[in-house]
Amino acid sequence: MLLLGLPQSFVLIDRLLNNLKDAAPPQAEAQNLTMQGQKKLSENIMSILEHYKQEDPVGLPGAPIPDPMDIPAFSHSFSVGRMHCKNVKMYGLKKFKIDHIIVDVNAMKVEAELVIDKLNVKGNYTLSTWLSRSNGPFTVNLTNVDIIAIARLEVTRNGTLEAQEIDMDIHFKDIAMDFQNLGFFANMFQGMMNSVGTFVFDSIKPFVLAEANTNIRKDVNKEVHKIPKTFPNSITPLDDVMHEIRKKVRGMGMDPYKIPDYNNSAGVFDVFLTHTWLYGLASFHRTKDIKFEFRNRTIHALLEVGTGTIKGTSNWEISLVAGIVTRAGSVTFSVDYIRSQINISQSLAEDMPPSLDDIQVELGNIQIRFDGLGTIDYAIEFGVNVLPNLLRYQIMDALEKPIKMKIQESLDQVNMNKIIQENAEKLDNMKIEELQNL
Repeated sequence: MLLLGLPQSFVLIDRLLNNLKDAAPPQAEAQNLTMQGQKKLSENIMSILEHYKQEDPVGLPGAPIPDPMDIPAFSHSFSVGRMHCKNVKMYGLKKFKIDHIIVDVNAMKVEAELVIDKLNVKGNYTLSTWLSRSNGPFTVNLTNVDIIAIARLEVTRNGTLEAQEIDMDIHFKDIAMDFQNLGFFANMFQGMMNSVGTFVFDSIKPFVLAEANTNIRKDVNKEVHKIPKTFPNSITPLDDVMHEIRKKVRGMGMDPYKIPDYNNSAGVFDVFLTHTWLYGLASFHRTKDIKFEFRNRTIHALLEVGTGTIKGTSNWEISLVAGIVTRAGSVTFSVDYIRSQINISQSLAEDMPPSLDDIQVELGNIQIRFDGLGTIDYAIEFGVNVLPNLLRYQIMDALEKPIKMKIQESLDQVNMNKIIQENAEKLDNMKIEELQNL
């Protein structure tokens, strides 16, 4: 399911510049709504995956973005007079590129940055002063435009998900303007060029942001309200999912967990650890926020999970001088925690399975309690300085390599296109908990 989290967020982004349906002409709006109603979530995701196989993808396939976009008339007073602009349209909204998307699964937050090389604003102006009046067409060119948006979901009192206010902002690096037929005002206008540019941009910006906020929330809520599952508002939906996974781990008989026998030579000792059991592995929980990041046509997933205190038992035997002197006994021990950090990536540029980029397993402090040591000095030395490290090696060998191999084997079987096709109906009906092979 997590592998679908970021592609589905693209569907949210295709509303980001849909500034939006309310701003489009009625006929175009009706056509957009009809087309959007026919487009299913599974089809959207498949189109996006194909789109990002291109070398330099621009926009999103099927995004219902009005281009040009109609801007309401606006006016402003300057020191020399008053300017009124009408018949204003913005061109270039469809030609955006996604710089990055960051999905914080725990916080249910999506942060996105879109870039547009150039936006053109065209319309007609009228400049009136106490001396005279001029009017004509104008063009404003904005270059290196950045659009930053942060969207959040929250659990309502009745357990459903709902989109909250969306924080958005638009910035540009350069602006160029051309107001024709200024006549007498041409020289004077050059001196107030910066003020005029700021006026045009500041007049357009609130309308764009307000339209985007209203329509994105409306579209997102329309989709998330289809999810039949309700969530407790005392914990996050992600932690609720982790709770279900813990129950499955226990049901699979993996807690307690028996790890392979271990033997090693430690100086003059031959050491054997057998019948080692770990108790509490199913107590795992997320220790950091789980995040997805999309950048350069690649999805990166970073997750870290850890356990509480792990208890364990083991039988030990040491021999000295080729087995002439031996001691044996049992040990109970505790590990403060076991923590694992996993980094996975999925390229959208080619049909390849996800890759396990890195995995780190960390064990906390080990405390031991012996039975059978006796009072022999070397046995005490073994118990205090040797056995804790051997237990650490045994646990690490039993966990790190098998976990890495198991994860990569599972990832090698992942085919995103196949998964989406097999689960198309469930995706389209937002039956997330019924998805298969995820």
